[in-house]
Amino acid sequence: MTPKQIRVMVLNDMEKLDRTLFRLDQGFELQFRLGPTLQGKHVHVYTNYPAEGELFERHKFHALDWINPTGRQDDSDKFCTLDLKISGSYQYYFGHGDKEKSGGGYIVVDPVLRVGADNHILPLDCISIQTYLSKCLGPLDEWLDRLRVAKETGYNMIHFTPLQMLGESRSCYSLADQLELNPDFSPAGQAYNWTDVGNLVEKMKNEWNMLCITDVVYNHTAANSKWIEKHPECGYNLVNSPHLKPAWVLDRALWHVTCAIADGKYKDRGLPALIQDHQHLHAIRGVLWQDVFPRIKLWEFFQVKVEPAVEQFRALLQSGAKPGRSNTDGKQQLKIIQDPQYRRFGNTVDMDSALETFVPHGSSPGAIEDCCNWLRRRLDELNNEQFHEIKHHQEQATNCIDGTVSYERLADHGPKLGPVTRKHPLVTRYFTFPFEEATLEQDLELMNQPEKSCHFLAHNGWVMADDPLRNFAEPGSNVYIRRELICWGDSVKLRYGNGPEDCPYLWAHMQKYTEITAKHFVGVRLDNCHSTPLHVAEFMLDAARKLRPDLYVVAELFTGSEELDNVFVTRLGISSLIREAMSAGDSHEEGRLVYRYGGEPVGAFLQPSLRPLVPSIAHAMFLDITHDNECPIQIRSVYDSLPSSAIVSMACCATGSTRGYDELVPHQISVVSEERFYSKWNPQAKPSSPDEVNLQSGIIGGKLALNRLHQELAAKGFNQVFVDQVDEDIVAVTRHCPSTHQSVVAVCRTAFKNPKHHRYTDEVPPMCIPGKIEEVVLEARTVERQAGSYKKDERSINGMPEYTVEIKEHIQMKDSKVVRQAGVTSRGRSEYVQEIVFEQLTPGSVIAFRVSLDPKSQELVGVLRNHLIQFNPLYKAGSLSDPNTPDILKSTLTQIMSKMTLADMNILLFRCDEEEKEDGGGCYNIPGWTALKYGGLQGLLSVMADIRPKNDLGHPFCDNLRQGDWMIDYVSNRLMSRGGTLAEVGQWFQAMFTYLKHIPRYLIPCYFDAILVGAYTTALDATFKHMSSFVQNGSSFVKLLALGSVQMCGVGRFPALPPLSPALTDVPYRVNEITKQKEQCCVSLAAGLPHFSAGIFRCWGRDTFIALRGLMLVTGRHLEARNIILGFAGTLRHGLIPNLLGEGVGARFNCRDAVWWWLQCIQDYCTMVPNGNDILQCPVSRMYPTDDSKPLPPGTVDQLLYEVIHEAMERHMQGIEFRERNAGPQIDRNMRDEGFNIVAKVNPDTGFVYGGNRFNCGTWMDKMGESERARNKGIPATPRDGSAVEIVGLCKSTLRWLVELHKQGLFPYNTVTIHKDGKQLSVSYEEWDRKIQEKFEKMFYVSHDPNDPNEKHPELVHKRGIYKDSYGASSPWCDYQLRPNFTIAMVVAPELFTVEHAWEALNVTEEKLLGPLGMKTLDPDDMVYCGVYDNSLDNDSYNLARGFNYHQGPEWLWPIGYFLRAKIYFAKKLGKETYDKTVYLVKNVLSRHYVHMERSPWKGLPELTNENGQFCPFSCETQAWSLAAVLEVLHDL
Repeated sequence: MTPKQIRVMVLNDMEKLDRTLFRLDQGFELQFRLGPTLQGKHVHVYTNYPAEGELFERHKFHALDWINPTGRQDDSDKFCTLDLKISGSYQYYFGHGDKEKSGGGYIVVDPVLRVGADNHILPLDCISIQTYLSKCLGPLDEWLDRLRVAKETGYNMIHFTPLQMLGESRSCYSLADQLELNPDFSPAGQAYNWTDVGNLVEKMKNEWNMLCITDVVYNHTAANSKWIEKHPECGYNLVNSPHLKPAWVLDRALWHVTCAIADGKYKDRGLPALIQDHQHLHAIRGVLWQDVFPRIKLWEFFQVKVEPAVEQFRALLQSGAKPGRSNTDGKQQLKIIQDPQYRRFGNTVDMDSALETFVPHGSSPGAIEDCCNWLRRRLDELNNEQFHEIKHHQEQATNCIDGTVSYERLADHGPKLGPVTRKHPLVTRYFTFPFEEATLEQDLELMNQPEKSCHFLAHNGWVMADDPLRNFAEPGSNVYIRRELICWGDSVKLRYGNGPEDCPYLWAHMQKYTEITAKHFVGVRLDNCHSTPLHVAEFMLDAARKLRPDLYVVAELFTGSEELDNVFVTRLGISSLIREAMSAGDSHEEGRLVYRYGGEPVGAFLQPSLRPLVPSIAHAMFLDITHDNECPIQIRSVYDSLPSSAIVSMACCATGSTRGYDELVPHQISVVSEERFYSKWNPQAKPSSPDEVNLQSGIIGGKLALNRLHQELAAKGFNQVFVDQVDEDIVAVTRHCPSTHQSVVAVCRTAFKNPKHHRYTDEVPPMCIPGKIEEVVLEARTVERQAGSYKKDERSINGMPEYTVEIKEHIQMKDSKVVRQAGVTSRGRSEYVQEIVFEQLTPGSVIAFRVSLDPKSQELVGVLRNHLIQFNPLYKAGSLSDPNTPDILKSTLTQIMSKMTLADMNILLFRCDEEEKEDGGGCYNIPGWTALKYGGLQGLLSVMADIRPKNDLGHPFCDNLRQGDWMIDYVSNRLMSRGGTLAEVGQWFQAMFTYLKHIPRYLIPCYFDAILVGAYTTALDATFKHMSSFVQNGSSFVKLLALGSVQMCGVGRFPALPPLSPALTDVPYRVNEITKQKEQCCVSLAAGLPHFSAGIFRCWGRDTFIALRGLMLVTGRHLEARNIILGFAGTLRHGLIPNLLGEGVGARFNCRDAVWWWLQCIQDYCTMVPNGNDILQCPVSRMYPTDDSKPLPPGTVDQLLYEVIHEAMERHMQGIEFRERNAGPQIDRNMRDEGFNIVAKVNPDTGFVYGGNRFNCGTWMDKMGESERARNKGIPATPRDGSAVEIVGLCKSTLRWLVELHKQGLFPYNTVTIHKDGKQLSVSYEEWDRKIQEKFEKMFYVSHDPNDPNEKHPELVHKRGIYKDSYGASSPWCDYQLRPNFTIAMVVAPELFTVEHAWEALNVTEEKLLGPLGMKTLDPDDMVYCGVYDNSLDNDSYNLARGFNYHQGPEWLWPIGYFLRAKIYFAKKLGKETYDKTVYLVKNVLSRHYVHMERSPWKGLPELTNENGQFCPFSCETQAWSLAAVLEVLHDL
């Protein structure tokens, strides 16, 4: 069962993709997902793909339903879906809010073609098509004899030029009646009809396995079509398109010049009927400028009659008329109104604009006269401008006429038409003229007689370098007057208007024509597609698809731009675009086209079945020659026909040719003038017979072999292509099958120049073919034979009898005449290479080899594929079972990995270079490129995720894999050295890699990728099974963040946590490798990678407990969280938890906030973990039972956790005051002496914890100045002394919780006891809690009242409606700085805030501090704000040097979590509307984090960014608290 193919289209706001091609197959599922710009918004997606059971209607759209598989609040997995079952072009668009359309595009679903009596599928890449000019097939009863040539040459599709009745020019594309079968197909006494044609087509489909398509021509009809005489409104005539009158006048004048030249009237002016040189051209110019243009005065059609206009104006002025302002937009500019009927001097003046522009100075006759004179002058100017404009048009017309005459009568490559006659006029007429010849003046009178002028119909043609989306016959185009049209004088351009209502007869007529075609043919070629109005082609193809849903549509586009091509391909649902090999000037370009038009590179990666929808180029129908191309025998040489055909046949797309190419017809078969018939098939035909052919004629025998090969390669899945330019004439094309690893290599020696006259080298470089050559599929060359020379036959289209193809098929190398095998070499153990030497690869010859892997490699690939089936059923094809499967591979990887812990997963998946080095290793380094981010699988997968979708096989990573086994061995050895389950996984890799190492090197990247992707996804599945249901049922984003827990939580070589009490149960142990003693191995939490990941700098009290809730409690890692809480509890000293842990022994107690974050985590543990309150009774092994004790071994002094908690609270109330041990440069080289003095106390009036001084920084904003040059060394940038707002909030939260615990009988203490002035005092927890509650809002809120009695420093207030960052700072202005810290207090102690004040403060914060990924750490309006952190910069700037502004503007990520959680909490209090808006904001902000994580090779979120989300090179690439804070937001949602 192959997995369903799903493509994902990510929608981005304002992204219009209507010029981007997205191709899909029937049976695919298309999912629309929201990009970051749309997440959180109420987006509606509409499509005209029909709903189940309905018919397609282009203008009927319906909305798709959203599916949210995880039902979660973030939008990372939300999608809506289309099951694609019907081919065609479909539109989608989406909008949100009041914007109905904020983006959209098209998708094209390919048709499925079926052939044969059994209706088997013909894949589009299998198509080999041959074009026939229908008029050369003779009577219908002789068709099969002529078409049999295509069948016997191996084609499986025929393209007929139109089968309708032709116009008088006999051009295949000028149709006199779109509904009538060409009467030429019916011999005397017979009257064949469309049913007979249909029967013949059906017979070919069932008996010959051949499909048929034909052209539809929508753009024009033959000039002599009877129906257009009855319905002249169907063309562009002078009645419905009066803007063409000036062009028609010029056209008639040019016709009269033709007559005059033909009649010899200009002979005396040096212009004879036979134009032979440039002097004659010069004479034509003279006639145009001296006789024609002055006589027809085209400018008059665009001018105003001045005097009547001035008189009308004068009358208005005299009557005191005022301008109607509404008509002039109040702009003072004279407006001329173009006469819609285009009469001479028919233009008029907009009198409102005249009155507005020319205002008299008074009402006296003199003033009015002045005004009239101004108008007269301006009108003369405007008329003069029109005169010059027309002069420019006439100059262009002259140049175009010159160019046409020069090409048609003088140029060597032109038709050399001979003398000017009425049959071969000077230039083709642009309009029909169905009346008797008369004088020019008489002709021009007809222009004003509608019953006659409606029959002057504009011809069709094409315009060089014109915009194909513009209709050149509509108003606004000057193509006809400038004579820029290369005109088809036999065809009339059809005028459809904007829809059927504009020309009912034409639309109905053409719809009927389309339906006849769709009824009998599987497909259509849109003739002249780039000039067919899009809405017309859309309408007609819709009608065709109603009758034949799997309509195959091909077209040739000459827009010159892929983007413009896509407009046609996407809107019309074109299945294949015709591409010409003849467009290549040399063999190199021809090879490049093969590479361009299809297939993946050899050794491409297996893409997942669910993957992004990527733009594609249109499917190609690659033809060695089209019926419009010039003859390649004339342009190149007869010897090139076979090799160029072979190059085309090797392309991984539809291919084909035109009848005549294979017989070597040495001239172009003209679609206009050719009237002879094609030759018939006769196996016994004589070489000299002009009306019969067989396999010996021309290159037919070679083409048969090539067509068979082309179809076999496509049918058997040889969809990988490699093109090698061996030398300037030799192209080698490889087609490779990714499941069997068979290849076919065709070596083609082109002969663009005739070998008879051009010296080709005899030296052909030898080739190395990797693998084992099974056979020579074919070798062929064009040779001369004795059969007389070519003479053009009168009745049959005959080829050159003197050439045939010498061909051998399916022979062994030893029997080849073209090559000999030089020998087998073995490059290393897995490179089996055969060198071949060319004996006789003469110009014009082709050889193709079938190549397999050598037998050993073939077997090992099969076994490897067998072991990969556990990850992807697609590997079944080409798999083999292995009788000697090693034991480790007998169980599935899922079984092995199910025994792994999350700490094992940390090693398997992650670990940055610093962590690896601690174990004596390091991350894998790719020479000449870079080292991987992780030693584990994620390091490799991050790189492969970039390489895989692009198949970037030239990447240094892939090079490294091809060149040696270093990376392969690194993966398995790194794990095997670990022991335990990790070693088993290492052995599994090693066993898989044993197969991998013995297959050809070019295949190693794709199989290495397959093994790693399988292992990685298995590891992720096993990881999430260990986590909480929130993670297991969570969205992709939740899971990505939860992986951060695996990334950050690990066990190093040296335990980072101090040992826990021996009395504690469920503590993990291991045997130390060096001492062989049992030691604890608890997981610890790194602060960030790579800077805070190993050694003494891994564990920080503050970072650990800010991150612990998100990374461990929310993810369900309860036991490990417990151990970390208790481990830190054991290090409590002075009533504080350490900042830098240093295993407890080297701890620094220099922060005031870590203890409060620790207490918050214990509270969270109790509330979130089942039976969480049990932790309060856990034993804590005190390392420092007194402030001055030496570190004691575990188990010496144990206390229960609740006692340690109570001690921390009591010590604060007592007041903490000490000097750090070892104070001085040995523990801090920047700190000033006063900074080592630590203070933390409680204010008895407010209950607020306060402390610190201006020389230390005891909160998370802990940057210490380091620059002597800027004089900031030893001065903290943000001391935040006094009462920091988040500490007050955390303290309040703890008090509220302890009061509650006491009430529940879970905490024995309700008061703290302290000693003051020799007396013992008690303060109850309830009283302390109440004090903070009463004082907080008064002391911290900055109110709008300028006379607020609580405000100590009103002069320092610069923002109102916010909360202070601190209270009682030594520098009072610091209290008033807007920073994001108060949002932390809002989350942990929301009861301190009034809802309205909180909401206003949050809105100010959002406006001022919210960045793309993080929160600005300081108000940008503050004078010391600087948003760019550069730790290496040392200059004279006090505020910047050595990164002094670390917390003075740069955008830190973790506070955004608290900001968003506060928003959610208070929004809920404010009602549904506010809450919905907030959810949108949250989703929108978080979508940026999701995108960042998806793209980040670290799969993490950074510590901080510079302003506006810019990358900061000094930041950790992934930070524990950043990941945790964002995960907590999703948990809250």
